Amino acid sequence: MKNILLGILFSVVTLSHAQDSLTVIGLSEYLGYVKTFHPIVKQANLIINESEAKLLKARGAFDPKLEVDYDRKKFKGTEYYDKLNAAFKIPTWYGVELKGNFEENDGVFLDPEANLPNDGLYSVGVSVSVAQDLLINKRMAMLKQSKMFVKQAQADRQLMVNNILYDATITYFNWLKSFNDKRVYEEFLVNAEMRFEGIKKSYEVGEMPAIDTLEARIALNDRKLNLEKSRIKFIKSSLELSNYLWLNENTPIEIKDNVIPDINTLQSVDVTLNTSALDIENLDLNNHPKLQSLDFKLQSLNIERRLTLNNLLPKIDLQYNFLSETPEISRSFSTAAYKSGLNISFPLFLRKERADLRLAKLKMQDTQFEIKSTEVTLKNKIDAINQELASFISQNEFTRIIVDDYGTMLEAEERKFFLGESSLFLVNSRESKLIDAKLKAISLENEFFNTKAGLFNVLAISDIDIKF
Repeated sequence: MKNILLGILFSVVTLSHAQDSLTVIGLSEYLGYVKTFHPIVKQANLIINESEAKLLKARGAFDPKLEVDYDRKKFKGTEYYDKLNAAFKIPTWYGVELKGNFEENDGVFLDPEANLPNDGLYSVGVSVSVAQDLLINKRMAMLKQSKMFVKQAQADRQLMVNNILYDATITYFNWLKSFNDKRVYEEFLVNAEMRFEGIKKSYEVGEMPAIDTLEARIALNDRKLNLEKSRIKFIKSSLELSNYLWLNENTPIEIKDNVIPDINTLQSVDVTLNTSALDIENLDLNNHPKLQSLDFKLQSLNIERRLTLNNLLPKIDLQYNFLSETPEISRSFSTAAYKSGLNISFPLFLRKERADLRLAKLKMQDTQFEIKSTEVTLKNKIDAINQELASFISQNEFTRIIVDDYGTMLEAEERKFFLGESSLFLVNSRESKLIDAKLKAISLENEFFNTKAGLFNVLAISDIDIKF
């Protein structure tokens, strides 16, 4: 007994010194690194940048334009023609385009209609679409859709970031489980070593038979074997965790041997994942990024439908320009000098236009069905996870009682063994049952954590409690 007490004291001192050199990384700190530095999170930001670039491109359809058309022909000393046409156009939101123009023509062989005053001719006018392209046109539709794409990209980015945080969280929980498994085997390896040394000394003084030392050594080697397996699993899970740890400038981090997870994660998981204050019963899914993304997609398709519906109208373009030789005099522009035009076109069967409208409506119906299906799926998933979490409360309580009872039985069996009223076989059997119960408790805790992470993923939460 004296040797056993000295062994326990030595183990406690050794363990305390080992703990001082360990570095604990909590779930919050870990996810903080992932959300801030992981390349996939940075890649998700490119979605918004791309949509903003497309929005800028769509706005470019409304940029003012300066056009210059210059033609000249000279042959055998004769100037056939020298024509200059410069225009400044300003597109507006509706099917109206403002235009300022200057023309100057000269030459021997000009068409009669191209004859202009010597100082050129100025014109100011407007071009209007009075049917098709008046209330909506292609450039209006592209700009509206681009604005929707920016909002949709923000929702898609949140989904993408949530997915990488979910994968990283599951990896952390697996790392924690492998660490806890290793701790269990380390704890019981110490017991097996002390028991083997005690029985060996008892055998040497003739108090125990040799068969007991053999049985104690078998139990010791079994604990060593299980510890080695758990150690390899912990190393593998540490390397998997390293896949999600990066620093600035895309520098990966490798988990060192002295870095361990937070064994008190259970007390902080809800705060870290931002799931503690959720009212599942009264949860409003309209703010879910997946449904928001689909809603923005539906709005974009509705703009496309309106554009195809507009194409069923005839195309009627009117142009009217005031003409003047002296633009510096404002009253020189009058209705007495003008240039006007009318352009009308209308397909007879409208087969292409009607087909485009039908396809646009089908796309909208498909998206509406997807929205309904996604909404029901999310509700069912959340309800199932909520019930599973409620069940884990009872399961954890049962598991705790089982572990406590197995621990009590092992202590009682050890006392009986030292009093000579039990056998080493029964002690090892009780201890094996306690090990299995503790491992089951760790597995159950891991399932609980994974379910919490599943709720985090289904709700698409990207706001987490980050602590560096």
